Amino acid sequence: MARVSTVIENHVAHVTLTRGDKMNALDVEMVDSIIAAGEALIDNDDVRAVVVSGEGAAFCAGLDVMNFAKFANQDPEGLVMPRTHGNGNSFQEVSLVWRRVPVPVIFALHGVCYGGGMQIASGGDIRIAHPDTKLAIMEMKWGLVPDMGGMITFPHLMRADHLRRLTYTADQVLAPQAMEMGLVTELSDDPLQAAQDLAAKIALKSPSAIRAAKRLLEFSETSDDEAAILLKESREQTDLIGKPHQMEVIAANMQKRDPVFK
Repeated sequence: MARVSTVIENHVAHVTLTRGDKMNALDVEMVDSIIAAGEALIDNDDVRAVVVSGEGAAFCAGLDVMNFAKFANQDPEGLVMPRTHGNGNSFQEVSLVWRRVPVPVIFALHGVCYGGGMQIASGGDIRIAHPDTKLAIMEMKWGLVPDMGGMITFPHLMRADHLRRLTYTADQVLAPQAMEMGLVTELSDDPLQAAQDLAAKIALKSPSAIRAAKRLLEFSETSDDEAAILLKESREQTDLIGKPHQMEVIAANMQKRDPVFK
């Protein structure tokens, strides 16, 4: 059974976790499917924004507990330690792949977003949640630590003491509190529609400028070299000024119309 579906309409990729009967809990097949969905968008020049959501009652309940027995019977060294995706393994790539997608990735959260699901969502650019959504860095409940890329993504979203508290306790928080902590960007009674509306808005912006902005933001978040960041700013700007997309934006603004990009 398919674990993930992707539909592309009007330059927006709609990626849906489709294991709703299991609250989109993560098994190995679903991890692989999520990675494949993200990788398929990396070189798709038609896509200008991505919305990721989950079908059914929840975005993602985290790791499928039925997998614990399977994992317990495997050598953890061989399961976790091999670097299969650059610096990480497949469990880490499931969240980090969304950072490598060159356009904004918006997660729509509802129901619960626990453990691995929270780490996947942390790999996106923006998270819109229903106010009743429950979120948790759940791994400590099972005597584990976050190991799905969260230690790359969470520190950019949260104050250190909030991150430590949620990691140490596995406490659940509702979306309004999670927003105060930085895990959630904004609240909506219809997070999927809000995410789709935002993606449609982004899709009207200059595709080259949006991609440049994401590259620049990613670079600035992962570098502490001030000179390199300033040079990156100038390089990205130089590559945009006077090019067709920028000229179309100027013309559309002057003519008070939506831009049309080729």
